[in-house]
Amino acid sequence: MNYIIRKHIGESAYLQLYHQLRQDIISGVWPKGAKLPSKRVMAAELGISVITIEHALSLLCDEGYLESKPRSGMVVSFGGTVSPASIPKRPTLEDMRASRTAPDDFPFSLLAKTMRNVLSEYDRQILSSSPSSGCEELQAAIASWLGRSHARNVRPEQIIIGSGSEYLYGLIVQLLGRNRLFALEDPSYETIRRAYEANGARCIMLPIGEDGIDPVLLQASGADVLHVTPFHSYPSGVTAPAARRREYASWAKQNGTMIVEDDYASEFAPLTSRIETVASLLPEQVIYLNTFSKLLASSFRTAFMILPDHLLEEYHRKLDYTSCPVPVYNQLVLAEFLNEGHLERYTSRKRRQMQRKQD
Repeated sequence: MNYIIRKHIGESAYLQLYHQLRQDIISGVWPKGAKLPSKRVMAAELGISVITIEHALSLLCDEGYLESKPRSGMVVSFGGTVSPASIPKRPTLEDMRASRTAPDDFPFSLLAKTMRNVLSEYDRQILSSSPSSGCEELQAAIASWLGRSHARNVRPEQIIIGSGSEYLYGLIVQLLGRNRLFALEDPSYETIRRAYEANGARCIMLPIGEDGIDPVLLQASGADVLHVTPFHSYPSGVTAPAARRREYASWAKQNGTMIVEDDYASEFAPLTSRIETVASLLPEQVIYLNTFSKLLASSFRTAFMILPDHLLEEYHRKLDYTSCPVPVYNQLVLAEFLNEGHLERYTSRKRRQMQRKQD
């Protein structure tokens, strides 16, 4: 295979391979029906890991260039006349976000009832602007929910509400400073890097193995901040075991660095394996993020982060001049939805369904 994977050029190895394979498929070097070499052969020839090969091939399969066939391996499924309309598109960032519609089993009737209750109780107050950190009602509801479902003891004022995780990524850069070097999982959700860099931060991509980022690579990176998704990292699906999460915490403690823990999917962990967060191990050096867009529906566009006390003071000094972009009405509806226990019952039902499928 005449492909070259270059290090230190600012693009991940799996993306370099993806682009080269995609171009050869489009140009006909790999015609429709052609069988690619095995992943192990490709890894040996290119000097990269099998998991890196898998990431590249997975993207090409998702986009319709390749098809995985039993006992045949990877077969080219794209071919024929090439035109802009016929070339499969890589999923856009919008495609990669939460679903545009709620799941079929979403408790919409309960949500509708909650919305009517909020309109009746708060009346014209829903037209007011939100404090920069979010409404006190939602901060208190999230703190109570975390205590019940995560055994996390946080004060409501530590919770900062934002319109999606991307908004909070920008706040984090402004809070920690643009001179910080952020280490990200490779591969990871592309929006993370783009949001950090758009706000002036520098990023370094560290390969994620079967159990997370190698602590030796993390130490050698010189990073000031580690952004990590310990449970079901996207798109690799890797979940860092307890030992690796403790190594992340140890790295931050020894180096005086910060961790941004993105916990977007842990609500759907199997009932038998609740995930210990890095924030619970080192609360003073971890910014914890979570979002309701994945838990409920994308229309909520509401995420939150938990700040350590020393950063909370910095937040109010630097960033409390703005109004939270999440409408007050949306925040009050979500607060009542949490307080009534609707979210816990919904996620418990989803976990049981996933457990049955796994069994």
